[in-house]
Amino acid sequence: MSQFAVILPAAGKSSRFSKNKRKKPFLELDGRAIWVRASEHFVNREDVSQTLVVVSPEDMEWFKEKFRPNLAFMDIEVVEGGAERSDSVQNALARVKSDVDYVAIHDAARPLIVSDWVTEIFEAVEKYDAVIPAVPVASTLKKVAGDQTISETVSREAIYEAQTPHVFKREILLDAYAKRGDFQPTDEAQLVERIGFPVKIINGSPINIKITREADFYMAKALLKALPKPKLDKLLHPFADEDPKFLF
Repeated sequence: MSQFAVILPAAGKSSRFSKNKRKKPFLELDGRAIWVRASEHFVNREDVSQTLVVVSPEDMEWFKEKFRPNLAFMDIEVVEGGAERSDSVQNALARVKSDVDYVAIHDAARPLIVSDWVTEIFEAVEKYDAVIPAVPVASTLKKVAGDQTISETVSREAIYEAQTPHVFKREILLDAYAKRGDFQPTDEAQLVERIGFPVKIINGSPINIKITREADFYMAKALLKALPKPKLDKLLHPFADEDPKFLF
């Protein structure tokens, strides 16, 4: 059985949304912290041998004390973050065990994920070596000038919105980071693309949102009830035809 390490970056500044002076991954969503919800579908898997959450230095002491029971029960390692997301992931990557085959990076602020989706992407990466979930862009896209007037309507053909987890063969991700230099990517897939390795997209789910703004938090609370339940007979694809209530 292939072995996976999972990295959850939670060291961001949350500049677009914080509540009660706490960053978004640390807020409670229906009784459980957002980062806990984001990680719980990884930690109980037999093929996940290591889970690392990355926290900024300023939050480290508070985080370890606040979530001490979660960290112990879920066997999660805490890593000090860097100035940017890619720096934080690189810090965690340096701690990944040498016997790990694949590395998954999942946003700590993306709590609406289910085990079946994790299984689907883990199976895909064993075939393609570099995989991310994504959804086709549905809305019309507008390019806007500095005076906030529309300068161009952008075609949405073949345009997808990337989600996480991003999952890569360990050696490929290590190579991508070794060649990063001062480049600051917006996600890990961009780094892998940059070294010329093809990244495969599989269908994600519109439910798998990232909590970025306050409105996303309240949307996530509503969507918790819409999360698909595991099926006993087969895996549930995010866009399964036989279960149309999950099409948004």
